[in-house]
Amino acid sequence: MNITPPVPRRPRWRSLAILAVCLAPLLWPLQHLAERYYQDELAGQNRQTLDLYVANLLGTLHRYETLPQILGDLPALRAVLADPLRLETLTNANRLLKDIATQTGAEVMYLMDANGNTLAASNWDKHDSFVGRNFAFRPYFSEAIAGRLGRFFGQGTTSAKRGYFFAAAVRDRDRVIGALVVKVDLDHTETLWGKTPEQLLLTDHNGVVILTSRPDWRFRATRPLSDAEREAIVAIQPYPTQSPKPLNLEPKAWLTQTQTIEETGWQVSILAPRTLIDRSVRTVVAIGGATLLVVMLLLGLIMQRRRHYMDRIDFEAHGRQELEKRVIERTADLEGLNSRLKNEVLEREQAQQELVRAQDELVQAGKLSVLGTMSASISHELNQPLAAIRSYAENAEILLDHQRTDDARSNLKLISELTGRMASIIAHLRAFARRDRHAPESVALQPALDDALALLAKRRRAMAVELVRDLPEATLWVQAGETRLRQVLGNLLANALDALTEKANPRKLWLSAEQRDGNVYLYIRDNGPGFTSQALARAREPFFTTKTRTQGLGLGLAICDTLMRALGGELLLGNHPEGGALLTLQLRIAKPGATLPTSEDPSA
Repeated sequence: MNITPPVPRRPRWRSLAILAVCLAPLLWPLQHLAERYYQDELAGQNRQTLDLYVANLLGTLHRYETLPQILGDLPALRAVLADPLRLETLTNANRLLKDIATQTGAEVMYLMDANGNTLAASNWDKHDSFVGRNFAFRPYFSEAIAGRLGRFFGQGTTSAKRGYFFAAAVRDRDRVIGALVVKVDLDHTETLWGKTPEQLLLTDHNGVVILTSRPDWRFRATRPLSDAEREAIVAIQPYPTQSPKPLNLEPKAWLTQTQTIEETGWQVSILAPRTLIDRSVRTVVAIGGATLLVVMLLLGLIMQRRRHYMDRIDFEAHGRQELEKRVIERTADLEGLNSRLKNEVLEREQAQQELVRAQDELVQAGKLSVLGTMSASISHELNQPLAAIRSYAENAEILLDHQRTDDARSNLKLISELTGRMASIIAHLRAFARRDRHAPESVALQPALDDALALLAKRRRAMAVELVRDLPEATLWVQAGETRLRQVLGNLLANALDALTEKANPRKLWLSAEQRDGNVYLYIRDNGPGFTSQALARAREPFFTTKTRTQGLGLGLAICDTLMRALGGELLLGNHPEGGALLTLQLRIAKPGATLPTSEDPSA
């Protein structure tokens, strides 16, 4: 009996998700409206605050604006200008200015002659008294002497305090005989601001901050200064620095409102951090998003309950049939998977065996490649002893004819030594060429190194490479394969000689070894150009080489690295601090075995 399966219903949650994606853009207008609302709200509050601050600042300045003009008519001050050397008039003028400054709240009042020299001052009895100082370089003095009301904001060169200066001329009929200056302290206007997120910024006509609620912004330039402005700053010294540093504010981080004070040339700004707006906007958007999410969840729950009720009815009718079908399908899938896994295991085992064979063939091919490059030098090494043997044999025949047996015996002894040397060279070559066993064994490091050096002795001598050996007297036994170790050493030493080919004399090759932490470390260093960063990163890759195609295939270091890892060791590549390449062979320490004596001094 075939039971027709129920027609699958369209998933309701997908529809809800699509609906949510469609309704999500509604949050963007909400964000825009909230941003505009809170920005206007904050701007209105800051505008009122800015108006109050400007009104308070102007009120402070207007209170002292007329004082220099009024006080310039006092007889006591005129008497000082008429006779500056009379002590009595100076004392009366100093006390008068001090009393007026105390009553009006001005910071300092002082009287200057026509040359800018201060004759009397309200701070005459203080350590930072203005008496005797010349302020002719200040612009307020020049304006006052010219008959105008002098205005100037700057930091005092004597008191090191900021202030706003009003200056008016003191006249004797139509002649200007001096100037009276009133300095107003504006520091309290900064303290009125308080600690709020909004920041105060008051800049002068140069765009330099002179009043601010942030001390680290003070006397910084809000715009680039022209050469003329820089020269004027150096001349009149309005700031504690002659080169104001720039004030780098991120415009997007602040909501700025600015008001210009025409009579002083100042600009007063309130900077409100946009985080104040962003925080409120994020709250509104979060509430809107949460509301949308709640509506979607309620709608989804209603749809889910309806679908659940219908699915429960269908499940009772078709549940068993569906379960049996799934069991059959899963069983068939598991059987097929099991069969594929068995095939993959067999394929991996075969691939592993092929990989081992390929590695062995690659190692042997590398060894034969090295032997091929050394065939010319080995032929030369054998031809030399053969030529010497022939010469010594001919000489011995002549010596015997002349009954010189002692000399003939000496020649025969030399022939014996030369044949021993030839046997040693052939033994080194045969040991290097034969295949090695895979199982690690105890190998003496020094004899293996001597064999590798012997095969390269002729090339080293032809290149005039100085060999510096620093090897321990005691034999170092390592866990390795004898032939594989010889191949690694031969390849590394050949690479070192290749690196010295393009270098001018002196050419040096250092060999040293040490035993520590259960390992033997052999260091091979040359004074060649060393490894580049690219060569260090890719040196172990097969067929990567910095040599020409006729010099190598790029398999040497790759084979050496593979052999070292197969022997349980490690090949480390690097550069020596004093220059040249430094290769380090790390091998495990092994128990002592039978040491094979070397037949030739490799350093000869």
